[in-house]
Amino acid sequence: MKSLPFSAFLFFGFAISGFGNHATAQNQALQTPEAYSLFKEPLHRFALAPAEKAKLDSNLAIAQAEYDKNPTDPERIIWLGRRLAYLWRYRDAIEVYSKGIALHPNYAKLYRHRGHRYITVREFDKAIADLEKAAKLIRGVPDEIEPDGAPNQYNIPTSTSHSNIWYHLGLAYYLKGDFKNALRCYQECMKFSKINDDMLCATSDWLYMTYRRLGRVDEAKKVLEPIHENMKILENFSYHKRLLMYKGVIAPDSLLDAKNATDLDIATQGYGVGNWYFYNGQVDKAKEIFERVIKGKYWAAFGYIASEAELKKMKKR
Repeated sequence: MKSLPFSAFLFFGFAISGFGNHATAQNQALQTPEAYSLFKEPLHRFALAPAEKAKLDSNLAIAQAEYDKNPTDPERIIWLGRRLAYLWRYRDAIEVYSKGIALHPNYAKLYRHRGHRYITVREFDKAIADLEKAAKLIRGVPDEIEPDGAPNQYNIPTSTSHSNIWYHLGLAYYLKGDFKNALRCYQECMKFSKINDDMLCATSDWLYMTYRRLGRVDEAKKVLEPIHENMKILENFSYHKRLLMYKGVIAPDSLLDAKNATDLDIATQGYGVGNWYFYNGQVDKAKEIFERVIKGKYWAAFGYIASEAELKKMKKR
């Protein structure tokens, strides 16, 4: 008989307590890809440092305990899914959200989080369907700060429910190459992104790139007007640096300092640098940067996924 996938053990009867004893299932889960790249290559869970993994496992155990107290509470379902995703268990997180949506088919935040993770696993059409649904459900609902599962050093959340829905929806369209719809989403997202410099930079970055892909250079330049070196950035340093690079304040190569850059830095900043070369007609150099990005390990980063998308388009040309 074919062995059950890990998700079957995890969600059998919608009860996930006690799954830690299924060593065989855990081993199978580690060997089974969480996703496949846009080139159909298997993508496995990121190898976390022991201390980081221990902390994330502890957070998951807390979320699990809270969920067990009330497994129909949509917020507890969301937190369980988020804690699974921080451990690179994206398929498990998606299944948690799907169970939640079955219970709460009109709860926008469940679609927002599942849509985000569909982006991670490269299922863009499913992401768009979820996030469009979330956008409709949240229309007219007052915006609110979204709590962080991985807080910055100041423990100050920077994004909101509305901005996250429109931000990720714009990203899903962008990754598909549907820049017209991406523009619509990022313009809407900007209405909710001026609450702090972090969100302003994150949205401005993708809005700028969308305008450039549409050949609307003057409008792209206007996006950069509010961006300056002394902004109060709490966490979105990479986006801030990318915007300063687009503005001509920072040299592109300085964003890819191999000595200090992490895998996440290379993925996030690398995509921006590749874009800079692409916009300036140096397509071969852009391709070189995008290829460097996807040689890294942080395949869940948006810059990594976008680099895959660019290389796939280049391959078709």
